[in-house]
Amino acid sequence: MNKKTTDLMKMNSKAAAKKYNKKETIRTKHGGDGDGENEKDLKPRSPVVTLMGHVDHGKTSLLDYIRKTNIIAGEFGGITQHVGAYNVKFKNGKSITFLDTPGHEAFTAMRARGTKITDIVIIVIATDENVMPQTKEAISHAQGAKVPIIFALNKIDKVNSDPMKIKRKLSEMNFLLKEWGGNYPSQEISAKSGEGVDQLLEKILLEAKKLNLRANPNKPAEGTVIEASLEKERGYTTTILIQGGTLKVGDYLVAGTFHGKVKLILNERGKSLKKEYPSKPVIILGLNGPPFPGEKFKVFLNEKEAKQFVENKIKLKKEHKFRFQRKPQITLEQITLEQMTKKIKKLKLIIKADVDGSVEALSDSLENLSTDKIVVQIIYKNIGLISESDILLAVASNAIIIGFNVKITSKAKILANQKKIDIRLYSVIYNAINAINAIKKALDAQKIIPTKLVGTAKVINCFKHKKIGTIAGCLILTGQIKRNSKLRLIRKGQLIYSGELNSLKRFKEDVKEVNKGYECGIVIKNFNDIKIGDIIELY
Repeated sequence: MNKKTTDLMKMNSKAAAKKYNKKETIRTKHGGDGDGENEKDLKPRSPVVTLMGHVDHGKTSLLDYIRKTNIIAGEFGGITQHVGAYNVKFKNGKSITFLDTPGHEAFTAMRARGTKITDIVIIVIATDENVMPQTKEAISHAQGAKVPIIFALNKIDKVNSDPMKIKRKLSEMNFLLKEWGGNYPSQEISAKSGEGVDQLLEKILLEAKKLNLRANPNKPAEGTVIEASLEKERGYTTTILIQGGTLKVGDYLVAGTFHGKVKLILNERGKSLKKEYPSKPVIILGLNGPPFPGEKFKVFLNEKEAKQFVENKIKLKKEHKFRFQRKPQITLEQITLEQMTKKIKKLKLIIKADVDGSVEALSDSLENLSTDKIVVQIIYKNIGLISESDILLAVASNAIIIGFNVKITSKAKILANQKKIDIRLYSVIYNAINAINAIKKALDAQKIIPTKLVGTAKVINCFKHKKIGTIAGCLILTGQIKRNSKLRLIRKGQLIYSGELNSLKRFKEDVKEVNKGYECGIVIKNFNDIKIGDIIELY
């Protein structure tokens, strides 16, 4: 962020804090239960709870029962079409803010932006069915967010309900419930009759008490955009979650690259409010455009400062756009370098394969490569195509995707290119293991892979040999290639493989080296997925 924008933010924080408090408030971070706040300014706040799980397992029905209103009646086909945010107050004076999402993709998309919007996640599972793939994904995404998880075992009123089956399945997935001596709270419920719902709410409040959730209400509001839309009669409407401070009608608000004066504040029931406090979701009117879900918002002293901040932000984005587009988020080679400088301690992987047997075999083999210097962590594994959801999880968790005998969906491929996610596709399990093992060995030896190039070659033809494998017919572009060199194979600008040169030939003869301008045959050790046009870098 440039100095002008930083100075403006500092000036705004001080001036606006005086306006609200008649004193300056110390703020060094956005949101986050009092990070950078004075202790005396912090007050208890309501927990923000996200409901997640498989479609039709009863997430919205549960929220519907809690709110005593018919949310479902307004939804197409009984499926949640948007992110709903609702604050529910109870007779004891406590309140909980619920987020009802259309799926874990929306939840993780927000987290991928670096935004923490939830304190607790409720995983809703229907006891008359099973722990479905989407449920497993939701659990993985909640784990990635590092927030407490409570399991709500729904539909116990059904004749074929079997809560014990669900509990056993969760234990097999290493999610041992508290009633079985584990760490995860659970509650058997019926969203239809309300049985067990009160006990679930008590467990939510108990978890919230452990978290000691607090915020400073006596400062300009700041928080996160939940969703935004354009309505014909009212213009742009934006649903936001206030995470700190107090929002008032008339405030000048900036969300993403949009700004405006708050003309109207509504709760989820459409009631007009003059102001609202932390942990409360509201709908506001007044912005000049629709910010993206997960964008942070904050209040400025006046319209001039709000506009100036937005202009500086847009300018800064343009200046950095090209650099960020070209920079991959993370690659195996980068992990090697960052691990050595202790910036990263784990190699996080997402595994997608064609069948369950392959998933288990590959995940077990890769996890067994862990050492005391680097831990190979499988944060999610499943069967099926590599989807947008997998890309979002990789972005949020800084992970690499390993695909085994699977393809990437067209939308996922576009998103992966935008986010610069490293995806490795294999059809032979040992190739995947060798790729990860090469990184592990480099780390164990406390050596960083050298980056000084001694030569580059372009693949101009490929030959298949039953005993040897794939022979790459190459033209030496720069430098000199020597036998037994280390190498990297680059395809369309992406690193595909790091390994060793197995053999080097001129015509049919083995040679020790080949110079620039000459052609040769190269065999890469333990790797055969070579294509015409690939670039081989040797170092």
